[in-house]
Amino acid sequence: MTTRTALIGAGNMARHHLPLMIEAGADIRVICEPSPDNYELALDKLAELGAPPPPHVLELAVMLENYADELDAVFIVTPHNLHHDHAKACLKAGLDVLLEKPMVMNAQEAISLMETRDRTGGRLVVAFQGGLSPQIRHAAALIASGELGELRTVTGMVWQGWKENTAGTWRQIPKIAGGGFLFDSGAHMLNTVCTLVGEDFATVAAWLENRGAAVDIDGVVMGRLESGALVTINGCGDCIPGLYNELYVNMTGGVIRTGMYGERLLIRRAGETEYRDVDGLPAMRGAWEQFTQVRAGEIENPCPPEVGLRMAKLWDAIIESASKDGMPVRTY
Repeated sequence: MTTRTALIGAGNMARHHLPLMIEAGADIRVICEPSPDNYELALDKLAELGAPPPPHVLELAVMLENYADELDAVFIVTPHNLHHDHAKACLKAGLDVLLEKPMVMNAQEAISLMETRDRTGGRLVVAFQGGLSPQIRHAAALIASGELGELRTVTGMVWQGWKENTAGTWRQIPKIAGGGFLFDSGAHMLNTVCTLVGEDFATVAAWLENRGAAVDIDGVVMGRLESGALVTINGCGDCIPGLYNELYVNMTGGVIRTGMYGERLLIRRAGETEYRDVDGLPAMRGAWEQFTQVRAGEIENPCPPEVGLRMAKLWDAIIESASKDGMPVRTY
């Protein structure tokens, strides 16, 4: 299905999405990007993919004024502090929105976006691989069904050489990024945990360490869910190459083992001695494909702003607790 699309932001991540977007029927009618260099790099990538060169607009307001009537949807791939205003403007212009992660900077912005979505009737999907992954959706349904018993603990670990890889970029500028490693790459872990458990955190305690940077590089989060289940998340953004991410969900009748991107799913049930792969689930092929399925009514929105709000409330509590040297914080 062809979707008339605007690409808002044409940096590295936006260009990363282009191959699967074109394959899945994105007809990119215009690119909104303040950097001429990024625009030219996007044109080069589109040329490789055999797609025509779309026009270039520097400002979102101008793009919406001149092109909104020719569009069905937008993919917003801009710095974190712009997500709320960009998504809100596009929803008000009558466009469906695929929004790069993290959804917003805080819970207040999340509520604002939800109100705009409800008022306009537009679709808003957040581009978290974990939330969009069929493996994570299957695991979340299994947890909610009670088939594996009661949820007891969740343990997540995420490691990356993020400090060095993002040095000198906007991702280490607090007012633009909204946080460091745990809010950027680590946001995948936060969102996947929020998707899996299907409930809000009641209490959070957290410690963040900047390690000489302007934003957090390492972090530890402990939390109690509303059901009483316990969660721990460990993040290190200054690690040697080759480390991976792991996520364990411990229930009274079994254990779910997966990753923050939903790239694998193994289950060990009570009485079994080994984990077993879950067969028959489709592979996650990219956020745009899932977005088009949501727009076509083929699937329910697997990564809606409601989950984005749950994660935003968690991040707000992490920031508050860390500022108080790990003092537990109630999230409501």
